Amino acid sequence: MTVRRNVTSWASAALVLTTLLATGCAGQMNDDNDDNKGKGNAGDSRSAATSSSAAPHGYVEGAREAAEQQSRLLLNDPGSGGSRVLDLITGKTHRIARTEGAVRLGTDGRFGYLHTPGGTHVLDSGAWMVDHGDHVHYYSAAIRNVGELPAGDRAQVRSDRVVTAVTDDGRTVLYDRGKLEKGEIASSRTPAGTYTGAVIPYEEHLLAFADEGGTTKLVVLDRKGERVAAPDAECDEPRGDAVTRRGVVLGCADGALLVSHEDGVFTAEAIPYDGDVPPEERATAFRQRPGSDTLTAAAGNDAVWVLDVTDRVWTRVDTGPVVAANTAGEGAALLVLERDGSLHGYDIATGEHLTRTKRLLTGEAPAGTDGSAPVIEVDRSRAYVNDPQGKRVFEIDYNDDLRIARTFDLDIEPVLMAETGR
Repeated sequence: MTVRRNVTSWASAALVLTTLLATGCAGQMNDDNDDNKGKGNAGDSRSAATSSSAAPHGYVEGAREAAEQQSRLLLNDPGSGGSRVLDLITGKTHRIARTEGAVRLGTDGRFGYLHTPGGTHVLDSGAWMVDHGDHVHYYSAAIRNVGELPAGDRAQVRSDRVVTAVTDDGRTVLYDRGKLEKGEIASSRTPAGTYTGAVIPYEEHLLAFADEGGTTKLVVLDRKGERVAAPDAECDEPRGDAVTRRGVVLGCADGALLVSHEDGVFTAEAIPYDGDVPPEERATAFRQRPGSDTLTAAAGNDAVWVLDVTDRVWTRVDTGPVVAANTAGEGAALLVLERDGSLHGYDIATGEHLTRTKRLLTGEAPAGTDGSAPVIEVDRSRAYVNDPQGKRVFEIDYNDDLRIARTFDLDIEPVLMAETGR
């Protein structure tokens, strides 16, 4: 087992998981009690509209606010078109509209986007969170199908609280997020120009890559699509992006860019690899616990990149043939689903193999990490692995030697999976 790093030390600290809600947040505490998971809706989950007086802080019309994360899994079988929403609080599975031929499933934390050659189906999972920085609100509402976006299977969808940006073949259309929350699809405007990769809403602006004279440069657009800034940053072959608490990470041929915003100014900082990395081993798609500052990406077929955004450090962990990878964040193990069908845990700092589960995948594990391969979804206390051929999903307690906490049997093959409510 070998590990290549571009610094000699790795900052390690216990992952802090507890956030206190502010006093004015309807008197609730966000305790993230793991013992409640799987025991039904939290007893103190209630309608936020409790009186005819002024709406309390955090009130969302038509939603129930809860004291714990309202996690749900979106699941799809592209062959049969069967789609399900698995409520991880109650353990119940909900049928939703069929979507056949999906090749990818994306999410922005609430909505699921099933990409097919003929369009992108939008599903409201009815579970989401609102992060106010010093405290968090968790909500649940009815599950519903929203409709179709006129965007193909290669479209990139990125959202914030106000706008959803859909980029397809270089053209971007902005959709009103508030209308999506009401079950409507309404485009607000189409920014001029073409852009490489996803257009990402961030800090009330849009981040994009524009091709200027053969060079791909970072540009900042306002909500109307007008260019308002151009940080001095270039990015060859941009692929992959992730939003962290320290800014937006954008994958490039020589590493990554970290774009941040402070006092009205956007800046971009390069986080290069330690030396040349062959194209087939570059990080091109990031996985993370939502909001975490620790990212993972496949480093070819037999290794995983871990990017510590806080310390600006790339670490390459040699594992084995990789199907999927993820981590809960700083101080947590690297989780790798390998071709042997088992989930493995690795120490990120040393590369040491820590533990493994029994075989989780039924049949031969797929090669590579394409859009139809199983994934590892990670939240604050559990990880989830889909076993398509076995028609099941495993819940893993990654803090307890990768113990299998629950197994969910399904009536479809969950080829595509994404977690919402985070």
